Amino acid sequence: MARYLSAAKIGLLVLTELYVEEAMPSDAVMPVLSFIASHLIGYDPNGPATSQATRWKKAERSVSLVISIKDFEKLLGSYPFLVGLPGKRLWDQFLSNLWGIDSLHSLGEFFERISSTLSKTREDLRDQGLDPDEPEPGIKLSHNSPLGAFVRRSRLEYQNLAFHDCTELWEDLVRYREPTRPHQNRKNPDFGRYSFDSVLLYGELEGWEVDKVAGLASAAYGDMLTGDRAGSLPVSTDDVETLLEFQIEQMQKYGNRTPLEIRHKFHDLLNGSLIVPSLRHYLAFLDAWRAGDYPTAFDFLHRYFDYTMEHRDRLFYQYALMNLAVLQADFGCHKEAMTAMLETVATARENRDITCLNFSLNWLFHFGQAHPHLVRELQSDKLLDTGKETLAFLRAKAKETGMWTLWSSVLLSEAKLCLIHGDSIATAFELLVRSSQIIVEKNMKGMLGQQFGLHSSLWGRLGLGHLAAVSCEVFLRCHTNHSMFDDEMKMICRLSLALLDQGKYREALEVLDKADENSLRSWRPSQHWHKYRGIVRLGRDLNHNNLGGAEQLLGQFLQTKGDDFEPDLAFAVDAAHINYLMRRGDLSSASEKVDRMESELQDESRDIYLRVKALLIRVSLLDRCGRPQRAFSLALRAANLCLRARLISLLWHAIGAVSNILVSMGEFEAAAQLLTAVLPRSLECESPALAAKLYSYLADASMGLAGQSESDTQAGEDEQASDREREAKGPEAANAAIQRRDEHLARAAMAVQRAFDEYSSIEDINSQCEMMAKKAVIMKVLGDMTSAAGYAAAYVELKQKAQSLSVDRGDPR
Repeated sequence: MARYLSAAKIGLLVLTELYVEEAMPSDAVMPVLSFIASHLIGYDPNGPATSQATRWKKAERSVSLVISIKDFEKLLGSYPFLVGLPGKRLWDQFLSNLWGIDSLHSLGEFFERISSTLSKTREDLRDQGLDPDEPEPGIKLSHNSPLGAFVRRSRLEYQNLAFHDCTELWEDLVRYREPTRPHQNRKNPDFGRYSFDSVLLYGELEGWEVDKVAGLASAAYGDMLTGDRAGSLPVSTDDVETLLEFQIEQMQKYGNRTPLEIRHKFHDLLNGSLIVPSLRHYLAFLDAWRAGDYPTAFDFLHRYFDYTMEHRDRLFYQYALMNLAVLQADFGCHKEAMTAMLETVATARENRDITCLNFSLNWLFHFGQAHPHLVRELQSDKLLDTGKETLAFLRAKAKETGMWTLWSSVLLSEAKLCLIHGDSIATAFELLVRSSQIIVEKNMKGMLGQQFGLHSSLWGRLGLGHLAAVSCEVFLRCHTNHSMFDDEMKMICRLSLALLDQGKYREALEVLDKADENSLRSWRPSQHWHKYRGIVRLGRDLNHNNLGGAEQLLGQFLQTKGDDFEPDLAFAVDAAHINYLMRRGDLSSASEKVDRMESELQDESRDIYLRVKALLIRVSLLDRCGRPQRAFSLALRAANLCLRARLISLLWHAIGAVSNILVSMGEFEAAAQLLTAVLPRSLECESPALAAKLYSYLADASMGLAGQSESDTQAGEDEQASDREREAKGPEAANAAIQRRDEHLARAAMAVQRAFDEYSSIEDINSQCEMMAKKAVIMKVLGDMTSAAGYAAAYVELKQKAQSLSVDRGDPR
């Protein structure tokens, strides 16, 4: 097998020769040059690769060119040839030149002749007696141009080939062009059986014995002449290594596995090569890793690094450990992953590999954020620095060594750390802007996923739900082509959760279904995708009061270890479980679950957003138990934390909880003032559940104020006042009190209606029933018995619907 040359490259050289000889029409020049450039330097005539499918299709075309001559026919078959009989195509001339190489000697002459396509140097022109300042006639290739470099390298590679490799290259060319034999037979009546080899054709024409000619042909070409085309494919080592590097790049950079329809072509091409590069073991490791086959991935990782260490000693040993740590972390072996990564750090320091060291420390920081219980002992023993010290060290080293990707990643990590600890929002914005500047200046499009993800999280914490969703949509529409699929998957899941909060269950599932099917063949993204589909279905079942379906989904979630979930996803599952227990009426189990969740989040290094959410869940549980006043200090603490950390979306939850407690204490006016102040801002969060709860609290406060007005009226009638005061103030005061009562009742009715509309948007059946019951009571107090009866009938209908949905049912999707 040749190291660089192959039959397909000889075809490209023939095309180059036709171009230099100006033997093609003007309308074929650009397509031909684009075709040659796309297979030599990765040039795409349609612009940069715009999608994953485009990248794989381009690789498929490269493989197709190596193993078949049909791509040349597709390119040249539609263009006429400039010289010759009418009806002759450029494809015919290409085949004529290709079949003109009719012996091993002729192949050598072709490589000598192809050098004439290059422009002569000034010294050569002087030696030939020509004026070096005069341009050469015709088209000549510059030595430094892509085509000139291709011609020069091809000629040099052929000159360096051993005789055995030259014969293999000749046989590959014969096998490569063999499918075009019928076409040559139709176009050329003199084309015979041995026209592909001038030596055999000479023997046949000179009257050699038939048996001798056949024996010579069989010895030289084996069974190829009998129609059996089996054998090694006409591929070079360069083609194999380029193909392997492309697949590895796709898996490492974008997280994609090879599509099934293309994988078989790649497999045949690799199996057809006699040399098996070490990269093939690494490719098998990556494919098994992405497929979720841990034993196979572990085995091929050892094969690859055992092979490389035989040739490179211990120089790359730390990368073996690093890959091993990441592999074990993905499959849940977290302690083993931590041990392997710590050994990676020690080995990288020993070998002074700054790149590997910085990556390892960055990985350890993020691993510690996801699994703080595993690194707590290491931090206490000073084996690892604290998070801020680690990031400061990495930022300085990344800037010093010019590792722009790491520098941007560290700035984003620092901004995320500010959000987790509830530090200054201005500082977080500053870090985001600095990271964005590096990304734009260095054109690091692969970092945009992390950038937009953190922007979306920041807008969500600030209570700007629309901007959070827009950040996800902008990334998904504009930047997915240059980012890893893991980043795309996270943004898809974040957008689906935003739609879930708005009660758009079908749209949330449709967003998840838009994920690329081939990318979902990878094990880790597929698990992530299924979990978020389960979260969407679980939220829908809880709001629909389908407690049987919710129980089945929760059973599947709770069977998974907590370490397999990200912190946000684990909290979402726990919150849904508590919601389920509260809907079941099992408040004691819900309280125990809240206790466990709070104990896990009590460490101050945990995300303040999750800690405040846990406090609000405790407040909601106490309210459900009928003891809201016991949660007064918890609600105030949550509000204080939200105000300090600028968790605006949770701040409105906390203010709503405080107002509900004030209602239970009879402080209706104060509760109404609080709710009136926060309700307009709460609508910016685009959370119907939050708005509905606040409107419900406002209705309770208005009903309380209406009750106070009626009590004041009755108290005024019972007072022992003078006759003059009664005559002066009695009727007017009573009428004013009744008017105030009616106004408060009207406000309560309006608030209940708004709460009902918000609950209807998320299809929360139980809450709809509650609002309808409140509306019936308000109408009865107002004296509108007809409307009260209608609302009572609607309440009964909703209650029956809720009871019918509470039974087990299959998921319609």
